[in-house]
Amino acid sequence: MPELPEIETSRRGIEPHLVGNKIVRTIVRQPKLRWQVSPQIIELENMPVLSVQRRAKYLLIELSSGWIIGHLGMSGSVRVLPEYSEPEKHDHIDFMLSSGKVLRYTDPRRFGSWLWEYDLSHSRQLQNLGPEPLSDDFDGSYLFNQSRNKKTAIKPWLMDNKLVVGVGNIYASESLFEAKILPHRQAGSLTPEEADLLAATIKRVLQRSIEQGGTTLKDFMQADGKPGYFAQELQVYGRSGEPCRVCGTLIESTKHGQRTTFFCRYCQH
Repeated sequence: MPELPEIETSRRGIEPHLVGNKIVRTIVRQPKLRWQVSPQIIELENMPVLSVQRRAKYLLIELSSGWIIGHLGMSGSVRVLPEYSEPEKHDHIDFMLSSGKVLRYTDPRRFGSWLWEYDLSHSRQLQNLGPEPLSDDFDGSYLFNQSRNKKTAIKPWLMDNKLVVGVGNIYASESLFEAKILPHRQAGSLTPEEADLLAATIKRVLQRSIEQGGTTLKDFMQADGKPGYFAQELQVYGRSGEPCRVCGTLIESTKHGQRTTFFCRYCQH
């Protein structure tokens, strides 16, 4: 599933092509995604794009009369085409731009969504979300205070969007490794010093990934069609049975809920 760095990379990729242009019309070939594509999007005509923002893993396209809320689901991607071309099997939506370019949404699994909201404060998708991990609201003090008396394992706790948004499976595993914290410890066991280190590490891992273009997953492509490159630097994720790059101990994996967690028993405590 595309995680926060992939969504932010997509946002930065499409923003200069959308802002200042109009969405002349949309071509919706498959309206049945995770939810039905909103009729306001299907009927969109000659609408100026004011901004392209992100909240958690949602792309927010601000128009003069409302907002498009896009989610890429598990396998979705957006890319900008220089001009219209014949769609392939999984190309479900085209946003035709006044510049002649096309923003194309592709999603083999159809778990993504494209919804309309006149006022974001009324959006069910954006309610009850925690702070952005790269914001000043997310720091060690916040993390420590939220962890008190929590018996949940640290890894799934970090992945709860009510705690902090956008720290998905890959980056939770990588951040815990860099912070030297075992993922199956109880969240309530964090010390203030560990909370400070973990918050700073999450910020650093996410920022580094954004700068390098997101993690290379087989389903993810940047807006310009190039894959991300961060996966080349993954320390533990997806490396079960391989030697730790730091100490040589074999990387282990376990399940938290339905998600696989990767860790080094020697480096993490």
